[in-house]
Amino acid sequence: MTDLRALIDQRGLVQIMATHSPLSARLAEEAGFDGLWASGFELSALLGLPDVSLITMSQHLEMLGQIQARCKLPIVADIDTGFGNAVNVVFAIQEYERAGATAIVIEDKTFPKVTSLAADGRQELLRIEEFQGKIEAACATRSAPGFLVIARTEALIAGLGQEEAHRRARAYVEAGADMVLVHSKQSTPDEIEAFIDAWDGAAPLVLVPTAYPEMTLARIRATGKVGMVIWGNHAIRPAVTAMQQAFARIIADGGIHEVDKDIVPVSEIFRLQDMDAVKKTEKRFLR
Repeated sequence: MTDLRALIDQRGLVQIMATHSPLSARLAEEAGFDGLWASGFELSALLGLPDVSLITMSQHLEMLGQIQARCKLPIVADIDTGFGNAVNVVFAIQEYERAGATAIVIEDKTFPKVTSLAADGRQELLRIEEFQGKIEAACATRSAPGFLVIARTEALIAGLGQEEAHRRARAYVEAGADMVLVHSKQSTPDEIEAFIDAWDGAAPLVLVPTAYPEMTLARIRATGKVGMVIWGNHAIRPAVTAMQQAFARIIADGGIHEVDKDIVPVSEIFRLQDMDAVKKTEKRFLR
């Protein structure tokens, strides 16, 4: 599996696509993304659950392990608040490294969290010192030298302003974070660009431009301070769009005779399932 730290050093900026299944991971790999975001939001959505710390670490690890077994891209694990305090973080890092993650993102919210972009969602943050302990625990526990610990601050999401966001980001870098993810729910990039302009920390930044789609890759690269961009929920949302449209057409048309013209053939699914390999195995061993 590719060393994500080396890839960032080589390219300066990497693109990470959200995933919730081995199938979405394989499609992201074929599209040319640099890595995968093992998304808690997308897995929650896949299971029909709100993203409020309802899925367990075991469920998330199972998804990550299945993806890792079917895809060669490096995986950035979204571990939310770390499943508890610093003691839980130690256990989580051990488990996620064993499952094949090459990086984790941990955020400074209290447990249980509420998804960042929910309107009027409860956004409570830990004390800085307590979250520094989580970062230090993660860094002390990792065994692979290329494993990245990314600290995510929700200060802007919580409406605490630029000064607090910078204070937290600097404190997390002091605690050992390799990168800092700063999040915003503003519909334009202004708030994030203001943070980037004022950022003088040693660690590169990570962006998730879900709420402010005008922040293009070219615009991000021009800042010179961002090492990773995560397209945070753009596997599950297009999938929902496609299914909603196809299902509605089948009902309206009274059958699949129209929609069948506009969807991939079964042979494409067979390709993604590696059915050719099954045929070769059958030919070799079934007698």
